[in-house]
Amino acid sequence: MKRKIYLFLMVFFSVITFAQKTVSGKITDEDGVAIPSASVTIEEPGKDAILAYGITNSKGEYKVSFTSSESNVDLKVKAFNQKSLTKQITNSDQNLTFKLQSEATEIKEVQLKTKMITSRGDTISYDLKAFDNKSDRTLADIMKKIPGIEVNADGTILYQGNAINKFYVEGKDLMEGGYGTITNSLPKDAIAKLEVLENHQPVKMLQGKIPSDAAAINIKLKKSVTMTGRGEVGSGFGDPWLWNVKLTPMFFSKKQQWVMNYKTNNMGEQVENEGNILAFGSPWEGRRGNASQNDWLNVETANTPNLPVKRYLFNNVHYLSANYLTNIDSKNEWELKANANYTNNTVEREDNVETIYSNGLSTVNTSTKNNFYTDKLKGELIFTKNAKKGFFKNTTTFSQFWNADRAVALRNNGIGNQATESPTSSFQNSLSTIIPWKEKMVNLKSYINYQDDRQTLEVSPASYMQFPYLKPKAQETDPDEYGFINFAPGTNAIQNFRIKTLDTSHSANISFTTKGWTFTPQIGVDFSTDKLNTNFDGLAVPTGPGDVQPDFSSSVYENNLTFTEIVPSASMGINYKSDTWSIFANVPVNLNNIKAEDDLRRVSKSLNKTTFTPNAFIQYSFASFFKASLSGNISNNFGDIQSAYAGYMLLSPSGFNVMDANNPIPEINTRSAGSRLEYRNPLNNLFFNVNYRISDTKRNLLSSPVLDPTTGFTLIQYKNQDNSSTSNSFSGEIGKYFPKFKSNISLNYRNSNTVSDAFFSNTEYEKQYESKNNSQSYGLKFNNTYFSWMSIDYNVSISRTKQENIGLPEGGKLAPNKGFNHNLSAFIYPLENHSIGFNWDQVNSSDGTRKFDNAFFDLSYQFAWSAKKIDFELKWMNIANRRVFETYNIQASKNAVEYTRIQLRPSQVMLTVKFNFK
Repeated sequence: MKRKIYLFLMVFFSVITFAQKTVSGKITDEDGVAIPSASVTIEEPGKDAILAYGITNSKGEYKVSFTSSESNVDLKVKAFNQKSLTKQITNSDQNLTFKLQSEATEIKEVQLKTKMITSRGDTISYDLKAFDNKSDRTLADIMKKIPGIEVNADGTILYQGNAINKFYVEGKDLMEGGYGTITNSLPKDAIAKLEVLENHQPVKMLQGKIPSDAAAINIKLKKSVTMTGRGEVGSGFGDPWLWNVKLTPMFFSKKQQWVMNYKTNNMGEQVENEGNILAFGSPWEGRRGNASQNDWLNVETANTPNLPVKRYLFNNVHYLSANYLTNIDSKNEWELKANANYTNNTVEREDNVETIYSNGLSTVNTSTKNNFYTDKLKGELIFTKNAKKGFFKNTTTFSQFWNADRAVALRNNGIGNQATESPTSSFQNSLSTIIPWKEKMVNLKSYINYQDDRQTLEVSPASYMQFPYLKPKAQETDPDEYGFINFAPGTNAIQNFRIKTLDTSHSANISFTTKGWTFTPQIGVDFSTDKLNTNFDGLAVPTGPGDVQPDFSSSVYENNLTFTEIVPSASMGINYKSDTWSIFANVPVNLNNIKAEDDLRRVSKSLNKTTFTPNAFIQYSFASFFKASLSGNISNNFGDIQSAYAGYMLLSPSGFNVMDANNPIPEINTRSAGSRLEYRNPLNNLFFNVNYRISDTKRNLLSSPVLDPTTGFTLIQYKNQDNSSTSNSFSGEIGKYFPKFKSNISLNYRNSNTVSDAFFSNTEYEKQYESKNNSQSYGLKFNNTYFSWMSIDYNVSISRTKQENIGLPEGGKLAPNKGFNHNLSAFIYPLENHSIGFNWDQVNSSDGTRKFDNAFFDLSYQFAWSAKKIDFELKWMNIANRRVFETYNIQASKNAVEYTRIQLRPSQVMLTVKFNFK
């Protein structure tokens, strides 16, 4: 492993330190008048490949940096109505001024052409017309084909493999990270171009002082005042009757922007996550996150397949959202944003699972049917000032959940009806302000989060849960004897749960800049407290004389736990920004004070520890097209309330869970480092990146479950034994657009290795072992619009996972799990305004002996009424009417394999009318 790291670092540093040269100067005409917008390129002699390029500014000045092993290079200068110039120069730093001779350019034919990808400074612009085809209608349709840009299944936009930090429309952040609504519904006809803002610092006061390693996306519209949007209304044949409605009007101007959105369907399309925050901006803006529940209690849940969601999602969803932005001052510096969304969703799910354990003698068959009910409301109010001379942002968020889950589970021991009710209230307020003070900046931040979670799990009848327990002994020398809990006939088991959480963070810092360096000393304090209260309601009765059943009215089945964490901290931020270097580092010292208390369960534990958790990033830009970077960080985790409770809880119908009151507070230390090299060249439409990362995690405790002699249930104990896990991963991606063939192709590869210490325990033996996991994946993306009568999109991925348990008598190498997924979308245009579409999803899995192939086919016909910009689409989905998904998975924690059959959506036919609002 060390050899790999040293080799990679040697190559990395050799690249970034290889003799980079800079040529600068001025371009004028014969009279000495500066020539703006002249191009200056550097090429190796005899090779038709550009090493670097630059464009002269309004004063005729240029600057080009390049790297080459040749002793001489060719410098070429071109400008309109000037004679081109080529000169061979030495490979060295130099300042050169050129005078170009006038030469009238004879224009025989005027053709207006726009370059598909252009670059200016840290901004790369894409002309979307170069990448779309006749079947594309929205921004999301086109983005998936642009080199350097990738869109994940959850809607997250990646640039060069990393998530963006902002999504703007005309420079305004209306959606505050929840940009999925716009990408899915903004018509392509309204867009002038898409811009990628590399190394984007969203806080204007910090631009040029505090660097960023993330990119942002800005959408430029064709009109300064744009009323647009997208709508669909569809109905279909199926069981039951199908519908699909999407209405998303939008308005954009210099002072106001708004987006309204209503979507509902029962055809398997997941729309309720469009409002999720996908881009989190800068830490200087405060804290933001997606509100989530503390879901401790769960019904048994059916599996989901590795398929597009539309293949298996049985839903009935209504999603309504509104986003509004307006400037509230004459200078257009202050913005008010109001966002709200409401989700009402019902999901059905069903599976059948056969679990085969490694000894080959034990097989368990299960079946689960679920209904999940989501009822969620969120509101947000944001005040922002983002100017060169001041920054202020206050975000107030309220979220309310009324969720519920249902399950009917069939096991060897009968049928169980299960239900959870999960109401949650959440309030958050985040404030950050930066105040200029002479040549310095003062930043104050405050974050408050209060959340109240309630949950109730009910299992009917309670006798469905045939939990084994250790019977009391008459003599200590008597052998262990096990029985099953005998719940009273006709009774239910009810687990009640409530947790109140208060989380606050306050800090102050001051920044000062000198010679390009910015130093930011900061002090702060984080405080959080969780209060947990639980109880279990159930009745167990003896089966005969001498039989002693558990007493569920005992305090052993309750919790009244308080978990508090106070962390004062002091840190120093160090930042540097220049044309070629971006450096930032943070060096904090944290005073961790943790305390957990529950007197009745004998929980009284604390930890006081000082930790040093630095993080750093350095990036070097060279030869116009390359960026190389190194990063590293150290982090610590000391567990949470889930590692401290000591009263038994029925977290799921599969059994009671509890932690030993004597368990120490866990201490987890993680060290990670990574390197990255990326290349993006808009001149030849080529983008690639390679990444390597290694991390090492050390823990002070090793899980060692035992039987609790008091109750006979499993008691999760931890041994004071150091253990570790190490992982390293390598990934690479390359993408190129070929204008001559109107084709975009990208390849990606990832290899990940993880080695960790683990512990296995059953009634026969206990054993510590080493778990090794290797996963590899290969991917290809291709789209082509060369032919006017056809377009093709093709995605394929191949994966392979190997698991090895070293030290287990029945472990060793488990069968490798292999996967093959591909999607082919082809559109044929036989006549003007007519298109025929074909879609093929293929998902295969194998463990070396068994193989499961799952194929799905869709067919569509679309007529475009061009004058009204209305589309009529008839679509037949799942033509083969495949109703069940089959797969084979390794379950390393159980030392077993699972054969799974999951219910899928049947064949369905939809007629949809699609239109733009304007």
